[in-house]
Amino acid sequence: QQSLLSALLLLAFSATQQKETDFYTFKVVNIRGKLVSLEKYRGSVSLVVNVASECGFTDSHYKALQQLQKDLGPYHFNVLAFPCNQFGQQEPDTNKEIESFARKTYGATFPMFSKIAVSGAEPYCFLFLPEPQCLPMFH
Repeated sequence: QQSLLSALLLLAFSATQQKETDFYTFKVVNIRGKLVSLEKYRGSVSLVVNVASECGFTDSHYKALQQLQKDLGPYHFNVLAFPCNQFGQQEPDTNKEIESFARKTYGATFPMFSKIAVSGAEPYCFLFLPEPQCLPMFH
C-alpha cells in the first residue's frame, strides 16, 4: 500500500503554477451532472485519478484515496476522481451508481466527476497536467 501511495503522490501536482491555459481553466461535469470550474481547486494540491468500480484494485485504491482525503484534506489537498470505462470495461455503471458505490462502500468524501474518456482525440484537461519525471506502473 505504501508503494501505491507513493505512486499516487507522484501524480499529485501543485496548483500554484499558473499558465495562460492550464488544468484550472477547464470546466468539468461533476458526478451529479453539475458544471464545475476546476478553478475552485487552484491554490490547493490536487491528485487527479481515474477510478473504476470493477477493477481488481478497486478496494485498495478507494480505501487509500479516501485515507489521503481524510488525512490531507484539511491541508488544502483534494483527490479529484474521474471514473473511466476505457480500460478493460471496468467502470460500466452510471454516474449515479458509481457515486452510490463509492460513498456507501468506502465513505468517499472526495470530489467525484462524471465518467469520462481519459485517452482519445478530445483535448481534455488531463493534457494540461505536468509531465511526471517517471511514470508509475499500475495494473
